[in-house]
Amino acid sequence: MKNPFEFSFDNKRYHTLNYHFKTVFGKKLYKAVIDCGFTCPNINGSKGTNGCIFCDGGSGYFTNKNFSVTEQLNLETERIFQKNGIVPIIAYFQANTNTYAPVYQLRKIYTEAMEFPNVAGISIGTRADCLPDDVLELLSEINEKTYLTVELGLQSVHEKTIAQINRCCTHAEFLKGFQSLKSRGIRTCLHIINGLPDETPDMMIETARQAAELSPDGVKLQMLHVIKGTRLAEMYAKGEISLLSRDEYIDIIVRQLEKLPPTTVIERITGDGDKSKLIAPMWSADKIAVLGGIDKALAERNTWQGHG
Repeated sequence: MKNPFEFSFDNKRYHTLNYHFKTVFGKKLYKAVIDCGFTCPNINGSKGTNGCIFCDGGSGYFTNKNFSVTEQLNLETERIFQKNGIVPIIAYFQANTNTYAPVYQLRKIYTEAMEFPNVAGISIGTRADCLPDDVLELLSEINEKTYLTVELGLQSVHEKTIAQINRCCTHAEFLKGFQSLKSRGIRTCLHIINGLPDETPDMMIETARQAAELSPDGVKLQMLHVIKGTRLAEMYAKGEISLLSRDEYIDIIVRQLEKLPPTTVIERITGDGDKSKLIAPMWSADKIAVLGGIDKALAERNTWQGHG
């Protein structure tokens, strides 16, 4: 059976974010990362105090939460434009829980981002249990004004795993938050992490299968990273966890892609975090090799996204 999507998705066998942007906007878009200094109910004591075991509390090396949204976007566009020329950008609220604040505060920062030159849309990373009605109403308003994506941390559908990573948000709570966004027509992207403690490959495939049943607009797939300063790093140093090899990860990704509907945009298929903080797995730092390995495996198996 011939792949019906071969060469149509950015010359890939899966639906890339680059292809999606070119389809929607006619050109490539770039994400400008913003850190507004938000906390999280799993950090400030509302649900927990230590955060998820893999959380390092930041959004990367391009941001400075002491700067305003405009100041951060000025720095980000300078960085992006130097390499790519003047291009449209997505203002990406990434660090911690970006709906976990009073609505008046959220309205101010979201509006500031939308009004910044060359911003074509905004992306908001948050938790599914941090979407009260007034925030959902605000997001609905924004959705009518700009290209909005809300990103939710799914990680895993397995309650045992959810407890082990100390997410402090049940899968039922996740589903409620997801449905509240979808019922309002808000574009939603799910994060899945492979290699979480004690998960088997079949458990990871099951997470993708159940995610597929939700028909999400986007999915981010990545390997579990052991980052300096996290509780996961302590567990790794004590030998309490084992990590996937690159070949194991590639095999799982291929099997997950087969489960996901072709209409779902694969917004990330491997991680590319701050290498200065990465402890393991070091193979994940070679993003080109991982991407190439995925492409090769898909071709060798003559399979593609949605084939399973």
